[in-house]
Amino acid sequence: MEFQISLFQVFVAFFLPLVSFVATRKSRAGNLTRRLIPGPRKLPLIGNLHQIAVSDLLHRTLRDLANKHGPIMHLQLGQVSTVVVSSPEMAMEIMKTHDLVFAYRPFLVVAMITTYGCTNIAFSPLGNYWRHLRKICTEELLSAARVDSFGSIREEEVLNLVETIKTN
Repeated sequence: MEFQISLFQVFVAFFLPLVSFVATRKSRAGNLTRRLIPGPRKLPLIGNLHQIAVSDLLHRTLRDLANKHGPIMHLQLGQVSTVVVSSPEMAMEIMKTHDLVFAYRPFLVVAMITTYGCTNIAFSPLGNYWRHLRKICTEELLSAARVDSFGSIREEEVLNLVETIKTN
């Protein structure tokens, strides 16, 4: 007895589930993009990187995009979805009323490796541990007495900077 598979069976077994998956994914993505903040059109894999990487002056590129798309816009930078806020009023609104939503940091593999599992103040997630780190930092490192103790070093570095600028 010989086992034969027809082309129709191959189509039904592989391509039909693929087509249905793509169709449901597009409908979900369509619903999601309607709810997202407006922004410039993006390319499939790189998103809006082609619009940002064109210029050396990123702040001017973002200003031009904000003039065209509004004070708050959605950019897709590769796989990272980014919200750009360019007006002080919108930034104040976000930082005051929605601060907990935007306080979480992205999960980065590099941060996990270099900071021993995100245990430093820059990459640790918001919570009790991060509050404890912030308290230690403000009390021990950023107290007025500690900052004043480095006054001579700051003055010396400013003089070095001025000399460097003057020679160039």
